[in-house]
Amino acid sequence: MAQIAKYFSLDQKGTIIAEYIWIDSEGGTRSKSRTLPEQDYKPEDLPTWNFDGSSTGQAPGDNSDVYLKPVAVYPDPIRLGKNILVLAECWDSDGTPNKYNFRHETAKLMQAHAAHEPWFGLEQEYTLLDLNDRPYGWPQNGFPAPQGPYYCGVGAGKVVQRDIVEAHYRACLYAGIKISGTNAEVMPAQWEFQVGPCIGIEMGDQLWLARFLLNRIAEEFGVKVSVHPKPIPGDWNGAGLHSNFSTKEMREEGGMKHIESAIAKLGTRHQEHIAVYGEDNEKRLTGRHETGAIDQFTYGVANRGASIRIPRECAAKGYGYFEDRRPASNADPYQITGIIMET
Repeated sequence: MAQIAKYFSLDQKGTIIAEYIWIDSEGGTRSKSRTLPEQDYKPEDLPTWNFDGSSTGQAPGDNSDVYLKPVAVYPDPIRLGKNILVLAECWDSDGTPNKYNFRHETAKLMQAHAAHEPWFGLEQEYTLLDLNDRPYGWPQNGFPAPQGPYYCGVGAGKVVQRDIVEAHYRACLYAGIKISGTNAEVMPAQWEFQVGPCIGIEMGDQLWLARFLLNRIAEEFGVKVSVHPKPIPGDWNGAGLHSNFSTKEMREEGGMKHIESAIAKLGTRHQEHIAVYGEDNEKRLTGRHETGAIDQFTYGVANRGASIRIPRECAAKGYGYFEDRRPASNADPYQITGIIMET
């Protein structure tokens, strides 16, 4: 974070900078800034803005305005002070949600089922790449030593770019994101952070903001962030977005029957879930490297090779939560949480 300290002391004279952030047509985030009077803002206090959707693949050139409607506000850990990050939904000029606005329908689902108090926790795996799209720290010719020493590794030769991971962790905490942990992953240059538990639509909002901050911080280091589910073909682990879920009924005594009932329902809609669980997921869900096969639905206790894992502790207690291990690292968290809630 020291690299961006030069921005911290700006005297803004009664104004703040609001960074409007939205999700584009390619599964990434975009943002732009505007100056606003200094005050404590809630989403409903903020002005609706717009952008050129023809430049982001979200609108045609002859009707290119896409509107940004604020839905969540966070303190800005990059600019500090009273500056803010504004997460916004994309809406078309005819007053309907943009076709890439997956938040709108999911928010309605969460509201309809709010009585069940749905808790989500998402585990975002990602890979750090150099500017030539090679995993950071890998030799230019050939490969590093096989997987084994890298998972939760410590020390040179085992992990790379911990500065980015640490800066991202602290930025999320400053912004009020419920980041619950981070660790180095099985493939070298691969990391993971976890967000949650979050209730309902808050899950998608916070994960998207955490993704934005990760890319924004890595930008300062000249490093790319890849959420491709299989960035390196061959005998290397892929990257997922493991999704933990529970309802109030599952978290109470005797909740295992509700967990088992939910898993049975998930099994009946396996292909519908796979359809929104990320692009190129078939390259990752092979039945190897701690995954289930993409064309099969399985579940088990403490089984990381199954579609759904019930943690051993939950099975022993008889209540808790389950983990859906099928989503790819590039999946949209609104679509994941929405279809889990719907099913």
